[in-house]
Amino acid sequence: GNNIYICPDCMQRSFDAIYNSGINYDDMMKNIIKIFAYLLLGISLLLLFFSLNFINKWNKQNNQISKQLDEINDLVKIEKVEDNENTIVKDESSTLKNNSLNNVDFSELRNKNSDVVGWIDVKGTNINYPFVQYTDNNFYLTHSFDKKYNDAGWLFEDYRNDGFNDKNTIIYAHSRLDKTMFGSLKNTLKQEWIDDKENYIIRISTEEENTLWEVFSIYHIPTTDDYLKVKFTSDNEFENYIKMVKDRSIYKFDTDVSYNDKILTLSTCYRNNEKLVLHAKLIKLEKK
Repeated sequence: GNNIYICPDCMQRSFDAIYNSGINYDDMMKNIIKIFAYLLLGISLLLLFFSLNFINKWNKQNNQISKQLDEINDLVKIEKVEDNENTIVKDESSTLKNNSLNNVDFSELRNKNSDVVGWIDVKGTNINYPFVQYTDNNFYLTHSFDKKYNDAGWLFEDYRNDGFNDKNTIIYAHSRLDKTMFGSLKNTLKQEWIDDKENYIIRISTEEENTLWEVFSIYHIPTTDDYLKVKFTSDNEFENYIKMVKDRSIYKFDTDVSYNDKILTLSTCYRNNEKLVLHAKLIKLEKK
């Protein structure tokens, strides 16, 4: 192979040159160490600056979200609706079908943001917010309900959905550390949430109808888009999709889902390159 040859005479001449130049070797090493110390200090201060700036920005954006939530809750009154002549039960076999519906008046909310299309309430979580819909799935990743830039984003319906007329309606949001947006959706992975069957309920109110949904699948998975289908070309394709998402579930829910059903999908981040996904089926509705 190629051997590296170090010339002893050359090394000696180098040391002799340093010695003869009058340079103090100890002083030189001290200066080098001092330079490295200043560099490390500079890097540490730079990292501290960026960290403090990030924390300050995060807190500021959180405060902006909290203020908006307070304003929204002051504006909106959620009315509980019991079964009446306008109620349509889609699944008579469901043990959860007698739960009440939520009814929301959207007139004041639409004055604040014309993109608002509904209100979602997920039992056993902090999720109790209006959701919006835009012309793409990017805008509300970085904009809050007031349409101002905010990394917290907002809850939004997939732009491909036609209201709730598709077989699968998808709602997205960030998983925030302070449990806002879909940050508390992780509750659904806990055994205590699963053990209480009354938690398997999602209430949605829109300008057209109030609906009740029953959870049938929860899982986290490496990021993929195979569950993000809103339309299906055949009943068979839809049934294959249902089988796929039910097989992924961390818990086997005792809920039948067939080609006649409409479903709801909630999607958020779990970890880096992972998604947390929840699916539910429509079990009751009331047209407004």
